[in-house]
Amino acid sequence: MDTQHLRTFLVLADRKNFTQAADQLFVAQSTVTNRIAELERQVGKKLFLRDKKTVSLTPEGNLFLTYAKRMIDLEESAIKEMSSIKQYEHSLRIGTTNTIYECHLVESMKQLLSSHTNCAFTVTVAHSTSLLQMLQDGLLDVIYSYLPLVRNGYRSDVFATDSLVLVTSPKNNTYHNGIRKEELTQIQYLFCNFALQEVGLFIRELFPPFYQFHFEIDNSTKLLQFLIDGMGYSFLPESLVHSYIEDGILETVPLLNFKTPKINSYRIYSEENPSILLENY
Repeated sequence: MDTQHLRTFLVLADRKNFTQAADQLFVAQSTVTNRIAELERQVGKKLFLRDKKTVSLTPEGNLFLTYAKRMIDLEESAIKEMSSIKQYEHSLRIGTTNTIYECHLVESMKQLLSSHTNCAFTVTVAHSTSLLQMLQDGLLDVIYSYLPLVRNGYRSDVFATDSLVLVTSPKNNTYHNGIRKEELTQIQYLFCNFALQEVGLFIRELFPPFYQFHFEIDNSTKLLQFLIDGMGYSFLPESLVHSYIEDGILETVPLLNFKTPKINSYRIYSEENPSILLENY
């Protein structure tokens, strides 16, 4: 399958407009049309619904989207790995969630870069579910995830354990002495939809079903500035906010009639991975 056709498919799926897709790819609109037609012929399914104004993916197109991304990622990974052979003796492809990277991996990466000058490192930041798939596709050597991988041939070691704390700016002093579970709906809660397995469910279940949060985002580090500016409250890993609490920029809110679970993060890799660096990383 021509990767040029796959890339065209991905751009059109994102832009949902043949003219804009052609502009982004620096080709004629007819080229985009022909590439999509050829791809649809190869897969034997319609991938897009078209009318005069809109372009949208068919159900089959939505299904194919995931596989197209993975095929392009595999191609790029292979090219990078082959290129690195000329310059470096070893390579290590690391995947991590943004929060785990910020909380636990920055210093480790500095040490690795200093101590392994003959190795090429690639770090991919994504959500746990995406990282697990990339590891199984052979796109990554080791990942740091909030979700373990329970599958033969893989190891999931607990890498770090965090406490989950409710934090806010010292400007918000209404609940300075503590908050009860039933009072959570009275605060401006900033929700991070991060997949922390039972922890994510725990936070959801603190609120009524289908509760509309004041603000939602899928990256916990992006909440910090809102909290620092006094715009609400949020449950976050203690290691992420520790320095802000020590400096008095943020403060924890005591929980009066409920407790939070611990957050485990996992280092996951294939038991057959030959990388000599995994032993010490």
